[in-house]
Amino acid sequence: MLVGHIKEIVRHPVKSFRGESIPQTKIMDYGLYGDRSHAYVDESKNGNFLTISQFQDMVRYQARFVGEESMETYPKVEVITPEGKTCDWEDPALIKEMETKSKRTISTKQYAPAHVPIGPIAVEHVLLATDASLDKLTELWDKDDVDLRRFRPNLFISLKDKQPFVEEEWMGRRIRIGNQVEMEFVGHCVRCMIITVDPENAERDSSLHKTIIKENNNNFGVYASVIKTGDVHVDDEVHLLD
Repeated sequence: MLVGHIKEIVRHPVKSFRGESIPQTKIMDYGLYGDRSHAYVDESKNGNFLTISQFQDMVRYQARFVGEESMETYPKVEVITPEGKTCDWEDPALIKEMETKSKRTISTKQYAPAHVPIGPIAVEHVLLATDASLDKLTELWDKDDVDLRRFRPNLFISLKDKQPFVEEEWMGRRIRIGNQVEMEFVGHCVRCMIITVDPENAERDSSLHKTIIKENNNNFGVYASVIKTGDVHVDDEVHLLD
């Protein structure tokens, strides 16, 4: 059954940095090619990943791959700072800037293109959200348009029938995207403080989180596990399988 099409594909080359909207990519066993394949490590906190939870300003740094995707090595990872400067993700000056702002000691970590462990990706392979749910949340919040980037989905689906939160009814079922990729819905995305951080200015507003807790049991978006790998493209059809 046709339920919609892919409206946007978002990949986060660096964990907790702003992602990049891309026209197409590969779906690997672990999810989108290179998604959260690079990360900063907080050496002052037993080597845990540095995230927005500890350093809110991470939402204002954008990471992107520059070059062709390869299974042998990743393309160059560039970072655009909040001030608009472009640099390599391991640039010592960038690391120093982040250490000064966060008051933490930072190191870097990256994974091979063929395998990114579940740790940096968080809970599951791919996070999906729908336009109908985002529009409904904007209505419920009744404050500002809700910025999709707050929720950091990989695949944003435009639904054929605009039923808010219908994706939450698909647990245990599979979808096919385009002609190759299949995924199975495995769980709700339970939200944390990260969604309270405005992607533009890193300021916090807890009212959005409170709205989701009250109106939708603190869930927004759904996780899916990859069943069949392949290529995905913006505008690919999304079919819910029997």
